[in-house]
Amino acid sequence: MKKYTIVIIILIAALMTVQTNAQLFGTTTKVGTTSAQFLKIGAGARALGMGGAYAAFGTDIYSVYWNPAGIARIKSSSEIAFTHANWIAEMTYDFAAASLNLGGAGTVAVSFTSFQVPEDKVRTFARPEGDGRTWDAGSMAFGLSYAKNLTDRFSIGFSAKYIQERIWNSTASGFALDAGTYYRTPFNDLTIGAAILNFGTPMSLDGRDIQFNSDPNENLFTGPNNIPSQYNTDEFSIPMMFRVGIAMDVLDTRYTRISGSVDAVQPNDNSGYVNLGAEFAYDEIFFIRAGYKSLFMNNSEEGLTLGAGLKYKFTASFGIFINYAYEQFGRLKDVHFFDVGLLL
Repeated sequence: MKKYTIVIIILIAALMTVQTNAQLFGTTTKVGTTSAQFLKIGAGARALGMGGAYAAFGTDIYSVYWNPAGIARIKSSSEIAFTHANWIAEMTYDFAAASLNLGGAGTVAVSFTSFQVPEDKVRTFARPEGDGRTWDAGSMAFGLSYAKNLTDRFSIGFSAKYIQERIWNSTASGFALDAGTYYRTPFNDLTIGAAILNFGTPMSLDGRDIQFNSDPNENLFTGPNNIPSQYNTDEFSIPMMFRVGIAMDVLDTRYTRISGSVDAVQPNDNSGYVNLGAEFAYDEIFFIRAGYKSLFMNNSEEGLTLGAGLKYKFTASFGIFINYAYEQFGRLKDVHFFDVGLLL
């Protein structure tokens, strides 16, 4: 087990070095150069209430998003959960996932993400108020995850995802992989989590909207006319990121628990940043959470997060949880997340 600890410590040190260099010397952040931006929206009001510092803290169904190794630590036989948020500019975000514990064989999970842009009028120079048609856009991702406890303290997990984005009559699709590790150290059960997320294929638009008929010599009376053609569209990578986190219970008594967590994140399209989070629990039924997202990120609009939750077990094999999170977005509209789930 010592070799796993050494590897993870090296990864943490490497990420911190990258972050320090970025702060001291500056970097080109490549903002706006990746597709499938909806993959950056976090899943689960519990995680978001804690500022997204969930790589080492999460041991529930929402770990399929933050660190797939965490689902190996789910205590229930299965979990089902759904998250909803009214996103900025009247867009909507939904996330659903379910897990199944296979005992010694590991844990499997499926997840589905949907991001929708509201329908609007098609406007042209000739008809700025609309030409009678409407358009919309949306994105989705379907994931399949697997995780296993290699020892009582060390877990690994993987996810495979199909991703699609659509705008009017054109679509772009791709595939991505996630891989993560989770390790609970002997030091006061301090946990360390690390994950590489969205390692996948680039995406480019294709469809009816980029097709047209052309006249090569722009003369209707000579040469071929109405040649079927289409515009070439560039390929864009998806927002891959490397996430490393630590978490620990700083106070744990019979009825109360206070936990803290920190994540360091290095994306491929922005500067590195840090997420901070804390959770207060009373009898593991009532929860209050607070956090801060995207600390040290250049020109970030994200910041303070707050949340609360309720989890109740009616029987040993049936329970529910409800969570709420508030996320600050600076000059943009603040976002409210809600989730509900079953423990089976």
